[in-house]
Amino acid sequence: MVFKKLLGALGVGGPSVDTVLQPDPALPGGPLSGEVRLRGGGTDVTVEQISLLLVARVEVEGHDEEHDSTVVLERFTVGGGFRLAEDAEHTVPFTVTLPWETPVTHLHGQSLGPILGIRTELEVAGARDKGDLDALAVGPLPAQEAILEAFGQLGYGFKSADLELGHIRGTGQRLPCYQEIEIVPPAGQAHAVNEIEVTFLAAPDGLEVVIEADKRAGLFSEGHDTVHRFTTSHHAVPQADRNAEIDAWLQQVIGARASHAAPYPYAQGGGHHHHHDDHHRSGPGTGAVVAGVAAGVAVGVVGGMVAAEVIDEVGDAFEGDDEGEGGEEE
Repeated sequence: MVFKKLLGALGVGGPSVDTVLQPDPALPGGPLSGEVRLRGGGTDVTVEQISLLLVARVEVEGHDEEHDSTVVLERFTVGGGFRLAEDAEHTVPFTVTLPWETPVTHLHGQSLGPILGIRTELEVAGARDKGDLDALAVGPLPAQEAILEAFGQLGYGFKSADLELGHIRGTGQRLPCYQEIEIVPPAGQAHAVNEIEVTFLAAPDGLEVVIEADKRAGLFSEGHDTVHRFTTSHHAVPQADRNAEIDAWLQQVIGARASHAAPYPYAQGGGHHHHHDDHHRSGPGTGAVVAGVAAGVAVGVVGGMVAAEVIDEVGDAFEGDDEGEGGEEE
């Protein structure tokens, strides 16, 4: 049990906090359970509110350069309105529901790269202090996992995954950022497309899938991007049927002419690279990447930290952004 002493807004001698999350990966749109453990400091205090902030490390594009920033995706109030005596211990259990669009961080136990965390915030005497920060692992929904497996069985290989600040126009996106999973084509398609970028936008009634293809230049045509949006259900279907569904999507995406691409500009907000003014391609060194994700999704190693380092250094990843968090931060 590791308590973090709150020494900022609450002053020296204030209470300390340790938040413990459920051991298993959470799911988008699913419950996240745990408990906030408090230990009183040198004086009695009234804990007015305990909040949990779902935070994400995202890439932000500027006119001159790209940088990382911390964004608050959701805020949950899990307790408050009680007296915490000097040196006393108090535990607040909680269960909250994650947003449906929560990015996927792990597949079959291996990190995909994106970094999420749960930050605990205490309000005492009108002052807020950001305390404990815990890494959050999120696995895919069954439909998301089946789609990724279909890509793998169709010969596509995982390259990297990251989070981008901004909104994809024409979709039902609700969060201030979106996840891009970059995959590379099999040899039979390498002449037509450089890579595919997949974005999942889940909702209670189904799954929206945005696929962008970076198409190669041909003998009589220039290289260009095409963007298509598809919808599918959360209902379980045989993997062979899912493979056929994804194969039909890919035939449409890769075979699409430039006139079928989404209208320019396609995205709004900070730095979306589905057709926007500051177009860029994420390099292989952005974030952590893995090799060997099950179902053949990952088939190669590119630069970056290994999964264990992501968890060990989650605090470092968010360090220095206490005053710079966006999204739902007040």
